[in-house]
Amino acid sequence: MKYEFIEQHRRSYDVKALCDALQVSRSGYYAARGRAPSARQVRQTALTSEIRKIHMASRETYGAPRVHAELCAQRVPCSRNTVAKLMRQASIMPRCIRRFRVTTDSRRTKASPNLVGRVFTADSPNACWLSDITYIPPREGWLYLAAVLDVYSRAVVGWAMSRTLDCQLARDALSMAIGRRGPPAILHSDQGTTYSAADYRKLLAGYPMIQQSMSRKGDCWDNAPMESFFHTLKTELVMHCDYKTRDQARASLFDYMEVFYNRQRRHSTLNYEAPLAFEAMQIA
Repeated sequence: MKYEFIEQHRRSYDVKALCDALQVSRSGYYAARGRAPSARQVRQTALTSEIRKIHMASRETYGAPRVHAELCAQRVPCSRNTVAKLMRQASIMPRCIRRFRVTTDSRRTKASPNLVGRVFTADSPNACWLSDITYIPPREGWLYLAAVLDVYSRAVVGWAMSRTLDCQLARDALSMAIGRRGPPAILHSDQGTTYSAADYRKLLAGYPMIQQSMSRKGDCWDNAPMESFFHTLKTELVMHCDYKTRDQARASLFDYMEVFYNRQRRHSTLNYEAPLAFEAMQIA
């Protein structure tokens, strides 16, 4: 490893200084440099190349666990610890994170009971959906995104975007989800005015089988998978993009949710399967 480090940095630093710093002899370094790579080095070089391909295909979002899951799916023999070590050595890292603004306004709302109780598991699709709204900051002005998530597979089953934060945005996302899958048994959200509005509840009244559920006031953990999805969306996509217009943001968000997240991105809760792939496996 010391000799490999010297080889990587010898064009930037004096070889003697590197050898002294690592407490190895220059003769030893030059002898190692002249030898053919060992079988282990060849395997690790090839594995690092595959890791880099998977990381790039994931839009630079995968860490070692998901990269390892993808390698296993491709029948490449390796351990998670080896993947993590090679990623560190090659400086292959998932995109970084930062905090984001909260959009919930629960003042003067009439809350529904919390029917979920932080139990975010389901035995079948449509047993429980989660919903929430976040904002995206294009240069042209804010764009709000409402999304509906199926607890069973964590798939995004409905979404809508608008330049205004209002009840219609939430209604459009729910209507898309119902149009795709039919109504759920439970629809859970926070206590925001959007979800307690008369027009939103009027839409729900058209589906008597839906039970509306709401988090406790100011408790993000009561809607944790939804919060986690928005966190993932922003840290893996939005914070790395400079959207000039709302249309650019809409196209990017559509591609992420419908193409990457639902169909390709491996989810840790689903034993590292993609949401729609997980659903297909349960049906088969």
